[in-house]
Amino acid sequence: MTTSTPLLLVNLAAEAERKSAEVTNWPGRIAWVVGLALFVALVYWLMREGWKWRSTLQGDLPELPQAPGTAGEPKLTLSGRYHGSTTAHQWLDRIVARGLGTRSRAELTLTDAGLAVGRPGADDFFVPAGQLRGARLDKGIAGKVLTEGGLLVVTWEHGDRLIDSGFRSDRSAEHPAWVAALNDMIEQHDKQTEGAR
Repeated sequence: MTTSTPLLLVNLAAEAERKSAEVTNWPGRIAWVVGLALFVALVYWLMREGWKWRSTLQGDLPELPQAPGTAGEPKLTLSGRYHGSTTAHQWLDRIVARGLGTRSRAELTLTDAGLAVGRPGADDFFVPAGQLRGARLDKGIAGKVLTEGGLLVVTWEHGDRLIDSGFRSDRSAEHPAWVAALNDMIEQHDKQTEGAR
């Protein structure tokens, strides 16, 4: 064994020790973690302020109607999720005023009086039959994208706005029956309105 071999081993050990010392640079790591946490907090705060700003811009939206005491016999019921509301036919223009931006569980009940939307943990609302404007199957609303036809979208009028509200049933096979029933109700209401003129 030559004298250069122990010298080489000493150099390798010193090199490994030097690399190990760089890995355990705790002040540097802590600074990165704190910086990242501050960045995430800033992004969250900006998102929250944007949500509040959007709600302020939509402050002219009237109070949501509540279901009448005698809404009538239920024609259809649905259990599922409420995915949000947007300006009609603009699936990314979310409406957040009056609690319409809050995603939640939903219980829908269709009667002759209209559509009652019960939302545990959020404000319930009611769409009178005369304010319903259409129903369709779609794949996205308010930034939520599902499979084609995976979303029941109900278009309704509130104040001077047309609103799309998106729902997804726990049993998506129910969606076509809801579209047919809602559109039939709208057509019958329109005929009655024209007949009354």
